Amino acid sequence: MMYRWNFDAVWQYWDLFMWGLGLTVVYTFGSILFGILIGLLTCGARLSSWKILNLIARTYQEIFRCTPLLVQLLWFYYAFPLLVGITIDNRVAAMLTLSLYVGAFYAEIFRGGILSIDKGQREAAAAIGMSPAQAATRIIMPQAFKRMLPSFINQSVIQFKNTSLVSVISVADLAYMAAVVNGQTYRPLESYTVMAALYIVVLFPLTQAADWLERRLRASD
Repeated sequence: MMYRWNFDAVWQYWDLFMWGLGLTVVYTFGSILFGILIGLLTCGARLSSWKILNLIARTYQEIFRCTPLLVQLLWFYYAFPLLVGITIDNRVAAMLTLSLYVGAFYAEIFRGGILSIDKGQREAAAAIGMSPAQAATRIIMPQAFKRMLPSFINQSVIQFKNTSLVSVISVADLAYMAAVVNGQTYRPLESYTVMAALYIVVLFPLTQAADWLERRLRASD
């Protein structure tokens, strides 16, 4: 029996899809901004000569890189409130978890970019009288930025897809709204196809831009 597609049934819920997509974008960019801040602080701690800071930062990274994001979301929403004795809103739990998760990966991207610069360049900068801060801002960071940018963009694209998991704690993102529409229409194929199409519409230009930028950076080396 051939399945008969019927998008008219889900079209009347287009506003729900748009609301979910908008919330997905908000959580993506919000977690990226917080993740950059967390990543920079963690990267600084990893590069610090203070062993205790290095240990704390590395422990945080390993925890968030070695456990699934889904598990982290469930833990922060259901388990963490029991630990601290306060109720945490599902939207706060989602943003907190997404930010900490992507921050752990950003930190490694930043650290890898900085460490990829040959130590001889730091020594050369010191030899001509530059302070460590001047060497970092004028020599090290511009080169490191070029090397870490493609990985940063790719991780940010992945983060957009990762936001679909916040639906498990009832955050009304795109995936959650697709489930709502399916519950109203009993058309799972159409509901989830629309959801997938919206992800592709947003992400395909971003992935192409990331590929183009990576080619441009390689050509400029």
